[in-house]
Amino acid sequence: MIKESDLLNAKLLIVDDQVANVMLLERMLKGAGYNSITSTQNPTEVCELHHQNNYDLILLDLQMPIMSGFQVMEGLSKIETGGYIPVLVITAQPEEKLRALKAGARDFVSKPFDLAEVLARVKNLLEVRLLNVETQKLYDQVLSEKKVSERLLHNVLPHSIVDRLKRRPEVMLNDFTQVVADSFPEVSVLFADIVNFTKFSEGLSPVVLVNVLNDIFTRFDAIADSRGLEKIKTIGDSYMAVAGLPLPSHNHAEGAANMAIDMQEAMKHFNEKSNHKLDIRIGISSGAAVAGVIGKKKFLYDVWGDVVNTASRMESQGIPGRIQITDTTRLKLGDQFTLEKRGPIEIRGKGPMNTWFLNSRDFS
Repeated sequence: MIKESDLLNAKLLIVDDQVANVMLLERMLKGAGYNSITSTQNPTEVCELHHQNNYDLILLDLQMPIMSGFQVMEGLSKIETGGYIPVLVITAQPEEKLRALKAGARDFVSKPFDLAEVLARVKNLLEVRLLNVETQKLYDQVLSEKKVSERLLHNVLPHSIVDRLKRRPEVMLNDFTQVVADSFPEVSVLFADIVNFTKFSEGLSPVVLVNVLNDIFTRFDAIADSRGLEKIKTIGDSYMAVAGLPLPSHNHAEGAANMAIDMQEAMKHFNEKSNHKLDIRIGISSGAAVAGVIGKKKFLYDVWGDVVNTASRMESQGIPGRIQITDTTRLKLGDQFTLEKRGPIEIRGKGPMNTWFLNSRDFS
């Protein structure tokens, strides 16, 4: 609702080449309580004055010798990007009224002036103008909040998944009930764990502890982005990423392998910078998986399948500082990397499995 004080503080501009008309309108408006009134007898100044002051209403005479009111409105239309020209035209010619409205004027007052008519039409137009301004502010606020929500979604979900969610109105109403789930015949899952981090964290303040993890995981996030992997989540000091989803990729194993080697290099650089001696253990497995969004208000994009469990075992039953991969992943890598056979090991819940160590990229 528009307050009376807002109406009386509205910025008004009177444009008329006749001094008597200007003085009369000023007296009428000031007598009604309007306290921000500017006037000019030079119509060529109007566009520049409006550009500088953004008037809420311009009382504009149509018949002026230097420039007609119609020419002034044409100029105003070029600087009012919203298409709303805040003009109340002043005319003594009845045939000009319709033409003025078609040219973009909001309303008109007739000469000679009638006090009640002038004040009523000014008040009506100001209410419309200020209501439009308030509506635009609310719209901008909603748009800003929507952008924040979308940015937060992009921070926790893959971009392609966010695009799908945005097409579902129930998401914006916090009533998300439909399932977003996809099957992927081939992906490569990577797990990494900071070795002995629990012991390392003993005696550290919470701030230092979080800063260490944030530094390391931020480096890993950058690697995931550059190598085309999707970060799924962190659990304590463990990090999970997947290659080949949500957009399928034929070289998912290569992407995961490159990320694993990059992560080792990132840990080396972190240790050099911080004087710590932390190490990571990495495991990779390739195979089919299901991925989707869970939750109704706090969304999480997660991955399920035997390949996830196997990759986790590759990491947990690996060796500090090494990258352990399954035979399935090895076969998809071809000759692009230097591998070392570890041989069969007993994997919890899987039995004996042939595993390999990924040592480096093969530049030969």
